[in-house]
Amino acid sequence: MPPRSSSSGEVLSTRALNRALLARQMLLRRAELSAADALEHVVGMQAQAPNPPYLGLWTRLDGFAIDDLATLVRERKAVRIALMRSTIFLVTARDALRLRPVLHAELLRWGKTVYRKGLQGVDVDALAVAARALVEEAPRTWAELGPLLSQRWPAADRTALVGMARTILPLVQVPPRGIWGESGPAAHTTAEHWLGQPLAAETAPDNMVMRYLAAFGPASVRDAQHWCGLKRLNVVMDRLRPRLVSFRDENGTELFDLPDAPRPDADTPAPVRFLPDFDNVLLSHADRTRIISEEDRARVFSVNGIIRASILVDGFVRGCGRSKRSATRLCWSSTLSWRSPPRTGARWRKKASAWSASPPRMPPGTRCGSRSPRARRTSSNGAGRPGSNAVDRQKHPRAAAVRGCFIGTVRILYRTKID
Repeated sequence: MPPRSSSSGEVLSTRALNRALLARQMLLRRAELSAADALEHVVGMQAQAPNPPYLGLWTRLDGFAIDDLATLVRERKAVRIALMRSTIFLVTARDALRLRPVLHAELLRWGKTVYRKGLQGVDVDALAVAARALVEEAPRTWAELGPLLSQRWPAADRTALVGMARTILPLVQVPPRGIWGESGPAAHTTAEHWLGQPLAAETAPDNMVMRYLAAFGPASVRDAQHWCGLKRLNVVMDRLRPRLVSFRDENGTELFDLPDAPRPDADTPAPVRFLPDFDNVLLSHADRTRIISEEDRARVFSVNGIIRASILVDGFVRGCGRSKRSATRLCWSSTLSWRSPPRTGARWRKKASAWSASPPRMPPGTRCGSRSPRARRTSSNGAGRPGSNAVDRQKHPRAAAVRGCFIGTVRILYRTKID
């Protein structure tokens, strides 16, 4: 039986877990790190769309500029590649080479399950060899790769051929994909070909799990499995116990952590922060109540897998945001409009107003403005004044249940000139 981890017997409240997560995600205070170091600290940033990683680093790093990340992509020091849960992540070149082998077996198992019907009669190893030759000859989009693979396997489903090639090979998306202000279809080649280095030989997930705890802990086995998509991580946690400490959450679930990782006091002040679409902080735990309530999760997570940009107030998601960008300017508009008791609602508005009046330091060329906070008080039945976007009692039961509940709206407009 493996030795037990050091256990304090301490129960960590939801707010304590929230502050620990914010500290490690550089959301309590902006960090003075390079873009590459920040990417490695958070073990990559989810990047189904090209621009959210830029916004995610902007909200976390002191003095971040667009070119800090764009240069990494251009110089092949950072790449977009399918990793955890077969999702596109933006990671450093070093992480692409060492994380992909750890995840390969699970990605292959997933791909064979998903594409099985469309690959009848296709030898997966032969498919890997053929696809590798094609994308290393020249970076190819799916629209280009599909017909070429169909020439050899005409009876197979073209989507399944391309999907399995993406699963079995470590394919990276080459620029201009991933460059702020530039556009173009996603063209792919192998990580080894693009980076000029082989994949790492290590396939054990131990180091990856330790890095996960450093960026997202304290966390349970289920949390870690949810983040990376691997199964049976209880075996890994048992193997790592001598190097970890353990706690319990308010539900009695065992949580693991690194001994020297930051765990701030639950009452530590948390500034208002913007989060981009698909931000990792909302997607890296099975139990996400440390950052967003189940009720509010339905407003941010769409049924088709879109994770909307959001805004943190007092450390928790309290509203949704929207960003518009051009080659020269970023405009971010956020709205706080969810229900809260009157005292809490006033605190939200005070925090948001203070933030917009005194924004964090930004690169030269930044401009900031805001609209004044507006609030209205509902009547006892939960309906607002005539003409003021009345609240539906069935749609918003909390608003209907709380007499005098504030329905507060704060709009913050942030404009950043991109040099």
